[in-house]
Amino acid sequence: MSQVPTEYYLILSAIIFVIGALGVLMRRNALIIFMCVEMMLNAVNLSLIALAREFGQLTGQIVVFFVMAVAAAEVAVGLAILIAYVRHRDTIDIDEINLLRG
Repeated sequence: MSQVPTEYYLILSAIIFVIGALGVLMRRNALIIFMCVEMMLNAVNLSLIALAREFGQLTGQIVVFFVMAVAAAEVAVGLAILIAYVRHRDTIDIDEINLLRG
């Protein structure tokens, strides 16, 4: 049984990260931006797992659990803020968010 080379996982991780970064930079919908940030975090997780498998250490896999916990907290807090804002202004367009201006 042949193994998939680690470089393939790293290339896939880079592609997913670039797609997520472009989504964050180009989109105006806050929900899509949250999903793109999650894609970027999952790309990092994929590369950590691939490198942990390559070097035979568990350190990368342990870090992935911490990244997943931070991602879950980020989604919970971010969606709570977004829901509060939508109830206040009835829009999720990033250009319309200017709470600091008054």
